[in-house]
Amino acid sequence: MPTSPTPALAIDGLIKDVGPLADHDGRMKRIVAGISMNAHRGQVTALLGANGAGKTTTLECAQGLQKRDGGTISLLGEDPDRATAALRARVGVMLQDGGLPPAARPVALLRHVAGMYRNPRSVDDLVERLGISAFASTSIRRLSGGQRQRVALAASLVGNPEVLFLDEPSAGLDPQSRRTVFDLIRELRDAGLAIVLTTHLLDDAQKLADYVYIVDAGRTVASGTVPELLRQATTAEAQRTLVFEAIPRLRPGVALRAEITVEETRPGSYAVTGPLTPADLAALAGWWSAQGIMPTSVHLASRSLEDVFLALSGSEQP
Repeated sequence: MPTSPTPALAIDGLIKDVGPLADHDGRMKRIVAGISMNAHRGQVTALLGANGAGKTTTLECAQGLQKRDGGTISLLGEDPDRATAALRARVGVMLQDGGLPPAARPVALLRHVAGMYRNPRSVDDLVERLGISAFASTSIRRLSGGQRQRVALAASLVGNPEVLFLDEPSAGLDPQSRRTVFDLIRELRDAGLAIVLTTHLLDDAQKLADYVYIVDAGRTVASGTVPELLRQATTAEAQRTLVFEAIPRLRPGVALRAEITVEETRPGSYAVTGPLTPADLAALAGWWSAQGIMPTSVHLASRSLEDVFLALSGSEQP
């Protein structure tokens, strides 16, 4: 739950155009077409969408890095297009491309950035927590993508921000680094930061987010907590998959409705997919009984955020 009823970030009807583009007869292309969202302190708010959906542009407008063409934005009570130095000191930003000087070395860079703030976080603590000491003497240009991500995250945190923007924070991270970053994000949320992140990785959103906005073609197509989104009951989202193990080369499709697909995914393993009902499960069990088949395992997969995302996105082009 938010610690304050007033959002740390409030976006209403954001519009952003780019162009003119030669292949559009000189017309502007609208890449954000009315996105609205709020982000509260003490929450992780995720902007979820495919590449090109408008996520990064929305964040850059929220930070004042791009000028919007319509709508309103309030960041800690101020318009980011007219942000003061005092406001920028309260905001941390981790860009997708890192934005780090290639010749710099990580720890020296972090100490330089810390010197720009009145009350910075401990550089040594960030270096230790994010495992940066292992490559502290290597220039940014020679770091792997995951190592650069960790330095960029440390740079976004060193100013002790109240609002933290993270654009694809887990990109390029190995599993151990990903766990470290996720644990740190949760700790920052619990400490009261408002964290806004973009991702196209549905597993990240499902594990991290307190509230999710699904964006497609520059528009918000759904929003809610992860459980709320999973409870949505449109026909497309009602798809279920039942997996069972038995002897190879069975043909159980004859016992089920046309809307249900049955596929042998590997020898002896079957996926039954569609708007499954209790009657379908009874029909499948009846078919097993008639054929004298005892499955060695049966699993009904629960709906995931990916199911909701696929049902809601991709229907329009920007």
